[in-house]
Amino acid sequence: MGEGGEGRGTIAAMSTETTGTAARDGEAGRSGTGGSLFVRACWREPGAHAPVWFMRQAGRSLPEYREIRKNVGMLESCRRPELVAEITLQPVRRHGVDAAILFSDIVVPVAAAGVELDIVAGTGPVVAEPVRTAADVERIRPITRDDVSCVDEAVRLLVAELGDTPLIGFAGAPFTLASYLVEGGPSRTHAKTKALMYGDPELWHALCARLAEVTLAFLRVQVDAGVSAVQLFDSWAGALSEADYRRYVLPHSARVLAGLADAGVPRIHFGVGTAELLPAMGEAGADVVGVDWRTPLDVASRRIGADKAVQGNLDPCVLFAPWPVVEAEVRRILAEGRATPGHVFNLGHGVLPETDPDVLTRVVALVHEVSARPGE
Repeated sequence: MGEGGEGRGTIAAMSTETTGTAARDGEAGRSGTGGSLFVRACWREPGAHAPVWFMRQAGRSLPEYREIRKNVGMLESCRRPELVAEITLQPVRRHGVDAAILFSDIVVPVAAAGVELDIVAGTGPVVAEPVRTAADVERIRPITRDDVSCVDEAVRLLVAELGDTPLIGFAGAPFTLASYLVEGGPSRTHAKTKALMYGDPELWHALCARLAEVTLAFLRVQVDAGVSAVQLFDSWAGALSEADYRRYVLPHSARVLAGLADAGVPRIHFGVGTAELLPAMGEAGADVVGVDWRTPLDVASRRIGADKAVQGNLDPCVLFAPWPVVEAEVRRILAEGRATPGHVFNLGHGVLPETDPDVLTRVVALVHEVSARPGE
């Protein structure tokens, strides 16, 4: 979900012994960055204005990112703490967003679990030996903090550098990770994934259960290092019917989210093309449900339930339109967001590489201006 490059500036000189600030009990998220507009909105609490951040805000749309990533592979970028920190900070400096999201990729914990893979430019993750048998599942080993110590270190560096700006940790949900492992890479149809899911449910559930444990451990490392919230990406869940989602996916995503119930930080759950899945996704256990651009936020909120905040949902392609169009769409989404229990402004999916960064900066300023609540 993100890409990296070489670290520089103050981050490179910072001590790797910096400790995280995330609370570890029921009062977590209520002090420090827990008092931020972003975290308060996740808890459905009012603030001075709607918070805004963008999925894939750290990445290919920024010229400083492209410069720092020269000649550095994706997985290597994700494994250099100083580099991860620098890339994560770039959009915070440039855009003034209300939250940073850790620069990484959803396959980082899977690689740490022993799966041989690479992230190929222009293609995405490519798995050397796709999962076909129970023996393949058994080779996916549990992970510990030591297996992803680079991520732990990067989070600690960032927490110290970000100050009052909250940091969002993230991971891929079991279904999306399983799809990559079964297909051997990205897929438009998920035919092999569904063939395994329907044809060998026992093996499918064993695979997803193993991936749920890996994902939970990966998120726990991030929480312990100090992130203020976590997001579980189920990017490909929209390929399923609601019935199949409930049978084959929901139990495993719920396992991950339930495993973080005592972490005291907001849990966000997001997928693409999930309009028909929103009621089920609302049951998975997140505090916030991300909504893509296909469903109005007020409609989505009614499907998800009043006990959840919503996140979204400007179509990333709108950013290529003339500014009056962008402004009108931002205002519409903010109006829909005011009809929900809590709203975090975001895109309906990630920032596209060709996006003009100046437009993103203007959107942040507009969101802050239009959603301002005097007296808060």
